[in-house]
Amino acid sequence: MSLSSLYLAWVEDLPPRLHAVRKRRGIALAMDDGVVLKTDHYAPAAEGPHPTILMRLPYGRRGFGPIAEAYAERGFNVVIQACRGTDSSGGQFDPFANERADGLRTLDWIRAQPWFDGRIGLTGPSYLGYAQWAICDALPPIAALAVKVTTADFRPVVFPSGAFHLNLWLSWVQVIEGLRKRPLSTAARMFSGDIERRTEQAATALPVIEADRMAVGHEVGFWRHWFEHAIGNDAFWTGLDHRHRLNRQTPPVHFISGWYDFMLDPLLADYRRLVELGHRPFLTIGTWFHVAEELQRDNLRETLNWMRAHLMGDRSGLRSHPVRLHISGLEEWHEFDLYPPGPPAPRSWAIGTGGKLSEREAASAGSDRYRYDPADPTPNLGGAIFAFTGAGAVDNTPLEARADVLTYTGPVLTGDLTIIGQCTAALHARASLPHVDFFVRLCDVGPDGISRNICDGFIRVTPQTPTEPDGSWRLAIPLHATAHCFRPGHRLRLQISSGAHPRYARNPGTGEPLATAVRMEANAVEILHAGTAITLPTYDIG
Repeated sequence: MSLSSLYLAWVEDLPPRLHAVRKRRGIALAMDDGVVLKTDHYAPAAEGPHPTILMRLPYGRRGFGPIAEAYAERGFNVVIQACRGTDSSGGQFDPFANERADGLRTLDWIRAQPWFDGRIGLTGPSYLGYAQWAICDALPPIAALAVKVTTADFRPVVFPSGAFHLNLWLSWVQVIEGLRKRPLSTAARMFSGDIERRTEQAATALPVIEADRMAVGHEVGFWRHWFEHAIGNDAFWTGLDHRHRLNRQTPPVHFISGWYDFMLDPLLADYRRLVELGHRPFLTIGTWFHVAEELQRDNLRETLNWMRAHLMGDRSGLRSHPVRLHISGLEEWHEFDLYPPGPPAPRSWAIGTGGKLSEREAASAGSDRYRYDPADPTPNLGGAIFAFTGAGAVDNTPLEARADVLTYTGPVLTGDLTIIGQCTAALHARASLPHVDFFVRLCDVGPDGISRNICDGFIRVTPQTPTEPDGSWRLAIPLHATAHCFRPGHRLRLQISSGAHPRYARNPGTGEPLATAVRMEANAVEILHAGTAITLPTYDIG
């Protein structure tokens, strides 16, 4: 037992340790093309049979060693493998491209081992989850998956709503490059906020394709390759999209995510697909962001219970309802049979003169204006971002003080207002330039006057976007899923702006290609009151 696995057992309240652990590190596992991937095996120091857990990752094996040890201490063989081009594995790291072939070869190797008894579970967050989907249709009959803050299709994660997820990929490039070359200093940068500071600096680069140099000091192959081949190219994504592998034969899946994870909506789409196919997947969503500690330590207790149930036949640790949601505001966990938990009762609030947000008043005929200048882009603040510091719900006062952010605030609530699912904003707008973005955000304003972000949505408008006869747009913008209760004494607030930089690469207003644009034009934007509103999926949860 290591101090790290002991800490994990304590913080996750794991069941007692059953076995000592034998470790075999640095196994050289050759792929079909001869590239060698470094692989570690953690085994219970006891006669089997024992089921197996596999984690394939690009973040370094040692960081996941305590997690593997905790599983092995409780009766599982654990295989951790560094993806090609990372952590001493051979080859070049090309995100997403090799996880199918390398994962299948690794499964063949596991099947050939004397300690493998035919039972296997796949687990892990983020990229590790994608690696699970890449091989989920090739698992033996007794198998299970625990996929966390991830999706089977990364295209909408890379290019959400036609924009580029700049903050995510600039930060991720630093993590991948740093862990490969300077793991200790990179870990320190994560905790100090230096990753975020470097991302802010690199995001100012024009053209955007050069931002990799500012982020890590040199060109990054896959970054350049994406800009040159992935934008608007359906064929590029065909082999990287594993949604078709989610079928009636998919093993039992436990989805785990957070309300402030940028991959939550694609994960929920994967969940709904399995439900529609007749599966009964588990779903756990906390008020977490992508790199929250609970998620990055693999939700050990939840995952252990899941693997015991489906690989060992011990269902004693499973809850009675498959869906468990944390509702912020109430700060309570609630369980349901499905997500969403039945049809909602939609309620709509319209914007009006004087920054009002009203549920019952007729929409005014007025409008409000602001100027969006990509040379001074509206910044992002908190929310569902990839960040080690600053993600989640934060005080939005600095953002709402800007001239390029409109706010509309409702009256003080006299009772609980609980929303579960996706809010939808209807936006009636026009602009002086046909290339414009819209960012809408729902906030909870407490009695202290502090406005905290709950959920938001983004859309990119182009000359191809349909217009009204007067040249205006009527847009429907889904906000990312949430579960939140606005308490008595609180107020709703709707923000409308045209950017959230560097979360989304700024719109230069010129229509030039994303990778090479260097010229910027300011845009005069008008939001019309009539036709602009937000609809909330409300529930009475008792």
